[in-house]
Amino acid sequence: MFKKKECVAMLLAGGQGSRLYALTEFTAKPAVSFGAKYRIIDFPLSNCINSGIDTVGVLTQYQPLQLNEYIGNGQPWDLDRTFGGVTVLPPYQGKKGADWYKGTANAIYQNLKYISRYDPEYVLILSGDHIYKMDYAKMLRAHKKTGAACTISVLEVPLKEASRFGILSADENNKIFKFEEKPKNPTSTKASMGIYIFNKDVLFKYLEEDAFTQGSANDFGKNIIPTMLEKGEKMYAYNFEGYWKDVGTIKSLWEANMDLLGENPEFDIDDVSWKIRSRNTAQAPQYIGSDAVIENSVITEGCEIDGTVINCVISPGVKIEKGAVVKDSVIMQSSVIKKGARVLYSILDEEVTVGENCIIGNDKENAKDVSVVGAGANLPDGFAVEEGKIVSSDDIKGGNA
Repeated sequence: MFKKKECVAMLLAGGQGSRLYALTEFTAKPAVSFGAKYRIIDFPLSNCINSGIDTVGVLTQYQPLQLNEYIGNGQPWDLDRTFGGVTVLPPYQGKKGADWYKGTANAIYQNLKYISRYDPEYVLILSGDHIYKMDYAKMLRAHKKTGAACTISVLEVPLKEASRFGILSADENNKIFKFEEKPKNPTSTKASMGIYIFNKDVLFKYLEEDAFTQGSANDFGKNIIPTMLEKGEKMYAYNFEGYWKDVGTIKSLWEANMDLLGENPEFDIDDVSWKIRSRNTAQAPQYIGSDAVIENSVITEGCEIDGTVINCVISPGVKIEKGAVVKDSVIMQSSVIKKGARVLYSILDEEVTVGENCIIGNDKENAKDVSVVGAGANLPDGFAVEEGKIVSSDDIKGGNA
């Protein structure tokens, strides 16, 4: 018999991440590399353990292999516990057959037994595709103080961007009186971050009702939250102040990586007071050649740099040969950029080889958008990838770029 936990976290990590295109062709979005030595899922997992939450269910579905291997037993995040810790929760075969997760609410509904094992008073719902540092313990204290059935973490967004989010309105005490999922004409700028704390019994009640509601999208933003508000449940907003980025698009992923650069970066990933943990494998020391030029860049261990690197985030095991120029770009693990190549305003996924004198993208000032090369692609000498073009390894083989 398991002992009781005060709060259990459920981390939604099963989305396809279709807006990241080639970067999620073979891997789940939360397993995509970020900031040279991290993956996106490192942030909510680190937030949990830093907040004193040591029981986390990670709900996987799309391309889960790499994500499952990365999480492992949870040791890098101090989540390898005999009681609690991290548990990967894929859809599973039951007596009545297997059933894919239909929506965010349905994913939690299918795992109510997992939550019940720990008999928590509260359940924290998280998304696996955001870059931020947050103390969930502070949010939980606010939730208990108000006596809310549900607390939603919110941040202020520009009015022109509000239609991309679930938007809520709250009174001077932060009590929510209106919620709209991605409204065409938003009347508030308080955007839901997709972070919820529920009283367990209330959550179970509404998930069970939703599961048997015909036509429901089984989604927290579209169904659960509006229904609770309609039925008069006590719901409060928790105002978050700090860096937060939804990295669900190529542009936002590139921007978030660039936010790490400079003497005073917009997002301090190395803050020792709130450590972001990751499963890093041992790497040789970095090597910087005598002719290398490096400006305003993150260069991690295991890299060999002989070329020019300006405004870039360079992951472990990357090799940039003499005469190559890499600018305003994110280069992921074990990629090779050969001599004479130019990589501009681009993202290269893991294990990409850029042949001699290749040209990828265009200067940021002139390009229409970020160029992307998918994992494992091998670009032959002299190959060109147009600005804003997204190519996979199959495109390269077929000569379609």
